[in-house]
Amino acid sequence: MNPDDLHLLRQALPYINRFKGKTFVVKIGGEIADDEATLHSFCEEVALLAQVGIRIVVVHGGGKQATELSEQLGIEPKMVQGRRVTDEQTLDVVMMVFAGKINTEILSALREMGVDAVGISGVDGGIVNAVKRPPKKVLNEKTGKEELVDYGHVGDIDSIDTRLLTTLLAADFVPVMASLGGDDDGNVLNINADTVASEIASALRAEKLILVTDVEGILREDKSLISRTTPREVDALVKAGVIRGGMIPKAQSAVEALKDGVQTVHIISGKKSSTLLGEVFTDTGSGTMLHRDATG
Repeated sequence: MNPDDLHLLRQALPYINRFKGKTFVVKIGGEIADDEATLHSFCEEVALLAQVGIRIVVVHGGGKQATELSEQLGIEPKMVQGRRVTDEQTLDVVMMVFAGKINTEILSALREMGVDAVGISGVDGGIVNAVKRPPKKVLNEKTGKEELVDYGHVGDIDSIDTRLLTTLLAADFVPVMASLGGDDDGNVLNINADTVASEIASALRAEKLILVTDVEGILREDKSLISRTTPREVDALVKAGVIRGGMIPKAQSAVEALKDGVQTVHIISGKKSSTLLGEVFTDTGSGTMLHRDATG
């Protein structure tokens, strides 16, 4: 063993002891699942976390793939502030991509790494109970004016039922959950995966919520990485327009999770090797860690 490897192991050991038996919720973006080599490399890191006794729940969306399939079918995708407007046709696409193709690909990659994973969606076991989002006024970033937006079959989470998840975790399975939910009338609703992951992490009182994307983390205007930040600082960055687009729901989900009892939230890249292990098991980390400020 070379000295660098030994140093990494020494750094990791206290964290392994600290987090053994704790629950991490890991949200994977569609951009990670889109590349086979990237997905397999990342799932190897998830497998290592599971093998040292950390309980893992994987939540995923699949926006990139849903957009690609929509375009192939002649359905023009529409996004508002990083959230997908979901009409009847788009809902069919989302169900096919999220609960079908991507979920199975993640399960396959985890199985190759020796992980006992189970594919579900938020509809299974009534995990994600949601209500259809009413039309709401949203600021158009291009015009600077407010517009009334009907998101269609998009849900806002009403409550989380963790019974199925806790049963699977207790039996040492890794749940892999697509970001769909249901209402009391049996309707399927598309829900932002970052929001689902945040709510699941809060309901499980998770130690960590880890949001995996295609960028290093939250970046300053000069594109340098913000390694640590707080909800108050995030709010200021959103208002200043530094955090924008698809990073807005991620940052908002992170802040909500902290308010609801999750210990720390991490936004990391899944495109680079060992970023998950580096964020969890080293002193310096690899992405952006959000923690509570002095005022909580």
